[in-house]
Amino acid sequence: MKTPLFRRSPSIALGFTCLALGLVLAVAADNRKAVTSLVDQVRRADYEGNQQGMKKGYDDLAQFAADKEIGGAVRYWRGFAMWRRAINGFNDKVDPKELEQDLHDALKEFEVIPATDPVYIEARIAMVSCYGYLLFIHSGEPDRVKEIFTQVAPITAEVKQKAADNPRRLWVLGPIFFVTPSERGGGQDKAIATYQKGLEIIRKTKPATDPLEPSWGEPELLMNMAWSYLNQAKPDVESAERDAQAALVLVPYWHYVRDILIPQISTAKSQPK
Repeated sequence: MKTPLFRRSPSIALGFTCLALGLVLAVAADNRKAVTSLVDQVRRADYEGNQQGMKKGYDDLAQFAADKEIGGAVRYWRGFAMWRRAINGFNDKVDPKELEQDLHDALKEFEVIPATDPVYIEARIAMVSCYGYLLFIHSGEPDRVKEIFTQVAPITAEVKQKAADNPRRLWVLGPIFFVTPSERGGGQDKAIATYQKGLEIIRKTKPATDPLEPSWGEPELLMNMAWSYLNQAKPDVESAERDAQAALVLVPYWHYVRDILIPQISTAKSQPK
């Protein structure tokens, strides 16, 4: 009986093993590069208010969702695309049924990310926001509101426990505080203070070295501060303009800030005091 080639030559067997490993690593590197490019496209589409671009990014990322190394990140950014698509849709008066579908599509991605994944808590933060927008859509339906509160309450508690000072969590909390009366723990001043705290934290945090790690937040916090200053009971137009312009310095092509918020601030400035 002939001895198998790999038994007669251990070096050949080792060579095949190294070749296979090399191919696996090459595929992993290619996948990461492709996903990083798609994430960059999604984030730009978000700032540009490009609804089709965000949906395309969501669709194009699907092929990488099963990747064992970066599948969780892929799921996060797919969810991010639809979450931010919904937020942009609110600004552009999109049909609420379409907004709700986008939010549900986002939740489907976020909720399947395992607790062991590095992006797990970031996904949970995003889920709190998604449920918050669903509450807004169904604000006139008591039974639906109760159902949504039941779904989001344990997630909110988990995020508070595990990521109390996460600047993206603070960004999500701000709008909730803004519309919640002070006697119930909210208030417009509290919302602005929450954004300010988030800015302080994110500016002291070292930039992420992994482009797939969620580390966004500074321009978003500035934008929400600007909106809050403009829309509070006693508008502070100068502060609103300062923070909106600071956000544009970071993201000059931001559709909402450049084409919607800044004109609103300019109109407010032109009003007699």
